[in-house]
Amino acid sequence: MESRNPVFANSGEWKRGGYATFDAPSSSRPARGGAPGAPADASAQTLEDWYRKPSATPEQSRRMTLDDVVVRTGMLFVVLLAGAAIGWTAQVGLLLAIGAALGAMVLGIWAQVSKKVRPGVMFAYAGLQGVFVGAISQWYTLAFGNGLVPQAVVGTLAAFGAMLLAYKTGLIRATARFRKIMTIAVIGYLIFGLVNLGVALFTGASVYGMGGIIPVLVGGLGVTLASLFLVLDFDYIEQGIRNGLPQQEAWRAGFGLMVTLVWLYLEILRLLAILRGSD
Repeated sequence: MESRNPVFANSGEWKRGGYATFDAPSSSRPARGGAPGAPADASAQTLEDWYRKPSATPEQSRRMTLDDVVVRTGMLFVVLLAGAAIGWTAQVGLLLAIGAALGAMVLGIWAQVSKKVRPGVMFAYAGLQGVFVGAISQWYTLAFGNGLVPQAVVGTLAAFGAMLLAYKTGLIRATARFRKIMTIAVIGYLIFGLVNLGVALFTGASVYGMGGIIPVLVGGLGVTLASLFLVLDFDYIEQGIRNGLPQQEAWRAGFGLMVTLVWLYLEILRLLAILRGSD
């Protein structure tokens, strides 16, 4: 299974390779004079390379379970919430908040592109991203009034529950077509966001600052994309468990889920601010 999620796509383990325990040839018919389980056309060199692969360690031989993913996701969220509390109470300035966001982005890319699972990098990302989330949440509260953050939290939990229900009941399926559409849509939305940010920095104008229905539609699009991306996360986790991935991959699964939920929260928070600002 080759994942389309950027958090999972670079994981060699997600493709079930690299250890003799995980990538044994699939055919059970032995080659002439070969070992049971070897493919019929396997050469002597192929068999030799296969048997020379390192054996899986005890950590690698344990399989990922749903409980593993839940526990590691919870651990990452504890650090995220601690960082958010610091960002909220310390009243960090705009430059520090942006610096935390940029630092989190670098660490997030590192965690994504690394073939090795790096829990330490993921925890560092959660802490820095939490500082940014706390600071931006306080800014929205000061700018648009109290009650915005609790509403965004409830909205995030509601969207999570709705997408999980839709996925489990088969209402939304993570088909190849669905993944392709989501990939294109998210890339387009990211490009739009970068262009909008550049225009805002140089001209002071922003799509979200416009009046009328356009900011609401754009904000709603962001919430929709983030919500639908949860379906891809659920599918990757379920397939990873079904394929018997090593237990350490639960860190990568939890990290991907946390990244999507933070994205969803920020999109809902912005949409609520747009709606309140238009009142």
